[in-house]
Amino acid sequence: MAVYAQDDERYVRSAFLSATTAQELAPTQMVVVQDGPVTDGVSAWLAEIEQDPRTTVVRIPTNMGLAAALNLGLTYVTTDIVARADADDICLPQRFARQIPVIESGFDLVGSAMAEFHTDPDHPDAMRPVKTSRAAILHHARLGSPFHHPTVVFRKQAVLKAGGYPILRQMEDYLLWAKMIMNGANVTNINEVLVCYRTGDGAFHRRGGGKLARSEAQLQREFLSMGFITPTQWVRNRLLRGPLYRYLPALVRRFGYHLWLRVGTWVVPSNAERVFDETTPTPGPLRAQSRHR
Repeated sequence: MAVYAQDDERYVRSAFLSATTAQELAPTQMVVVQDGPVTDGVSAWLAEIEQDPRTTVVRIPTNMGLAAALNLGLTYVTTDIVARADADDICLPQRFARQIPVIESGFDLVGSAMAEFHTDPDHPDAMRPVKTSRAAILHHARLGSPFHHPTVVFRKQAVLKAGGYPILRQMEDYLLWAKMIMNGANVTNINEVLVCYRTGDGAFHRRGGGKLARSEAQLQREFLSMGFITPTQWVRNRLLRGPLYRYLPALVRRFGYHLWLRVGTWVVPSNAERVFDETTPTPGPLRAQSRHR
């Protein structure tokens, strides 16, 4: 987990709790990277959690960005299996109990479906399903990221073999998955909601703009140069994911995104109807904040 200046102490506490003590299968080590200055509340929380000998807090004086923070955090991880957790999302209690046995069976990267929520995780706005077979994952990966970053569990050595997280604004995870696939990593998804993803008010504004358009262009150049996509796929991706999409009004992007979720060729997550029933506890006070990075 990485935290930075715009993270809210309330959400960080809830996210960390959901990924640790609230898990049916609790982690044996927790690594939290402080990426530059943080609020007094988050700083106090970091001082609290590092009293637990299982928790390592890594402090970076100045903000380096998510990719650099995660790469540094990996150097402190002592286990081969690593689970990602965002600082404002909620992991369902069964997440690690479902994913760890799968990765222990021989996989290098295991993701899951997730639910998006704006103000209340008990009332999600959308379900984001995933492809599960290798063939379907590889096919989808040529156009969009086949894994939801906050849901992944991976083998540390497989990530390091691919060079770690590349420095590419908001696209570091997608490029890493492609490099792992190109390296022959054994990958899969569990089409079951295991993470609740907080979108916040500015989610669709951050999916557009010049900076992200430039990152997208660099991503597609990398894909083409490494042979991950063909020239024809590059043209398609630039048309569908390029400047036209990134400069659309946020409301239009939001409408198109939810339309795609509804009419795309997806299989509904297996637990979509029961994820948020009364038997699923949600730790801590929760209200929306803006996503970061």
